[in-house]
Amino acid sequence: MRLLTLVLASILLSFGYIQAQNKNSNNLNFKNMINSDSYTFKLSDKVTREKVTFKNRYGIVLTGDLYIPKNHSGEMAAIAISGPFGAVKEQSSGLYANQMAERGFITLAFDPSYTGESGGEPRRISSPDINTEDFSAAVDYLGLLRDVDRQRIGIIGICGFGGFALNAAAIDKRIKAVATASMYDMSRVNAKGYNDSMTKEERTQLLEQMSQQRWIDAANETLTFKATGLPDSLTGNEPPFVKEYFDYYKTPRGYHPRSINSTGSWSFTNPATMMNMPIMTYINEISPRPILLIAGEKAHSRYFSEDAYKAAAEPKELVIIPNRVHVDLYDRVDIIPFDKLDAFFTNSLKK
Repeated sequence: MRLLTLVLASILLSFGYIQAQNKNSNNLNFKNMINSDSYTFKLSDKVTREKVTFKNRYGIVLTGDLYIPKNHSGEMAAIAISGPFGAVKEQSSGLYANQMAERGFITLAFDPSYTGESGGEPRRISSPDINTEDFSAAVDYLGLLRDVDRQRIGIIGICGFGGFALNAAAIDKRIKAVATASMYDMSRVNAKGYNDSMTKEERTQLLEQMSQQRWIDAANETLTFKATGLPDSLTGNEPPFVKEYFDYYKTPRGYHPRSINSTGSWSFTNPATMMNMPIMTYINEISPRPILLIAGEKAHSRYFSEDAYKAAAEPKELVIIPNRVHVDLYDRVDIIPFDKLDAFFTNSLKK
């Protein structure tokens, strides 16, 4: 019983999911009013947005939104942005791209492989390798644009894609600066549980369950998906972080029909590769390129940013936003330190 509780609380928490009793499940009316072309934020009148596609090195076609300042001239600095884990470009990453383009950067918010409008089959899966590669593919695309100075490209990762962004920066030396917001290390939380609370025995049992599930999936020629996910309504007894996720993904504030976090759940065996491929191993090799880590003071995920800061070499900076939780950094434009991000990338990507 402890294993089930622990695994759900750690893995599903990291995905924005938790098993919760739903006494009043219903399809909220607002969902019928939101179509797949909807965005959770308003496009700045200082920015243009264009849908683009590009391939990663695995041949998966990724779809993104390219944001360009209307008053741009000459070769400019650019930023690729993705996350949160299970979200789509019409949510947080697009909001960040819109804000940073308004401040003078060419930005690309993209759906990672197997998610949103990007390619990859089957759906509702992830990969520490491929999702890291997705950032490098975005850098490929940006560096080929006429208006982008390929020596001045940075990346931003939100939530679980904060960890992938750091991993990408460690590998890909073309990335000149990296910032994260409400960062999660997906490999760590899956391998060790929330706050590293999973025992060796519990890890072994979980891997055994997923290993046996593969026989079932192979026989059925289809993936089995988790029965757990955010409910359509709350009982009031849920943990605070569940209410935070619900308030974003299940309400008009952040709901999107293509977002796994809004509408579905991950495959049962999805955590397996995350559990065995730590992505923070070489974070100190990002240096001498700068790192900016942003987290809420009261965020359940704060320790990931703090530990990443300790592991990274200089130059690095950790910014803690007072009295704020994990999801506040998804879309609260009055809370997210965009001026700080502007200054960080302006300085880091200067000619």
